[in-house]
Amino acid sequence: MRIAVAGVGKRSVKVLAYLRAAMPEMRIVGYVDPSPRLVPELGEPGVIKAFDTVEVMLAQTQAELLFVGSPNHLHLDHIAAGLRAGIRVFSEKPIVTTHDQTWALADLLAEYGSERLMIGLVLRYAPQMKDLRRAIAAGHLGKIVSLEANEHIEPQHGGFFMRDWRRYTAYSGGFMLEKCCHDIDLFHMITGSRPQKVASFGGRRSFTPENAPTRNSEMALFHQTPSLWETTDDPFRSDADIIDHQTAILSFENDVTMSFHTNINTPDQSRHFCVIGTRGMAEGDLQRGYLRVTAAQTAERLLDIDYTQDPDLQVDHYGSDRQMALELADFLRGDIVRLPVSVVDGIEAGLSAMALDQARTTGQIVDLTQIWERLDAYGLRNPVPAHAV
Repeated sequence: MRIAVAGVGKRSVKVLAYLRAAMPEMRIVGYVDPSPRLVPELGEPGVIKAFDTVEVMLAQTQAELLFVGSPNHLHLDHIAAGLRAGIRVFSEKPIVTTHDQTWALADLLAEYGSERLMIGLVLRYAPQMKDLRRAIAAGHLGKIVSLEANEHIEPQHGGFFMRDWRRYTAYSGGFMLEKCCHDIDLFHMITGSRPQKVASFGGRRSFTPENAPTRNSEMALFHQTPSLWETTDDPFRSDADIIDHQTAILSFENDVTMSFHTNINTPDQSRHFCVIGTRGMAEGDLQRGYLRVTAAQTAERLLDIDYTQDPDLQVDHYGSDRQMALELADFLRGDIVRLPVSVVDGIEAGLSAMALDQARTTGQIVDLTQIWERLDAYGLRNPVPAHAV
């Protein structure tokens, strides 16, 4: 498997390392990156050839897969280059950053086929999510009624966001899209539906000048994660236009309701979810490593799993990075015909994130009915319910 890489950042290096372990026959044949500091970490023996553009790289390398790990606003152009070159493409999330890019991508998929594009929404590969899907399919929850969830992120990671290129909405698409599209995709999967109406509130209140540490030793906390491109030094006085906290409420097409909260200055991290149905509930936390399923009428504990005992599940998205690489390798070899997450799932998660930010900035409830009608007109959706995968 000959792989060409667009964007050699921390995420690309990590995912490609897991993919190499799962697929020793892979070879990286070229890369495009204006700041290639991490190229030596790709683990490729010998010198990997650098190219100025993705198009030239694909024309000269005979690559079979294009790995897109570039900044978010460049994904569409790089995906388009791969599809037009006639090869398969893997893109990190979020797949695109605006509505215009969404419809341009839908046009590309209608022309070249959605099966050639894979998306890095890695949390569907998490063991908690696999077990939760099985519990839902077994009928333990009955009909889903409502849910709540959060993503509480540690201050050092929040500081990274405020120093990195991700601080610019023009590059990242905004914090909700960049960081929480994973979670939104899980909500779609759990409910087997999409949001119809959303409201949202939030802003920037923690990473502001008046909250800046006064000691260098305290500021060092916010520099633990290095930034590689478009870096600024002080996360409290940066020119970031993203937010640091957001609260959202969503009403889905199938009448499920939910609330979601995120904050990037939370010292005790969590990624909690609670799903309540007519016959039972499921509660868990990806960060803290547990899942419990309880019957509604008897309070019988149907499932109680502690994932913290497995060290492989304590790193790299709770073990999901490794699992995604294993399944990607099987898919690329033709050993399996389908992955747990599709490019259409990625598009839908992105559109929901954009709607939440529209609701936040306008102060209005946003109705997605016409958005879904436009997307569905392309005929790209997978007819199998997401939670049945």
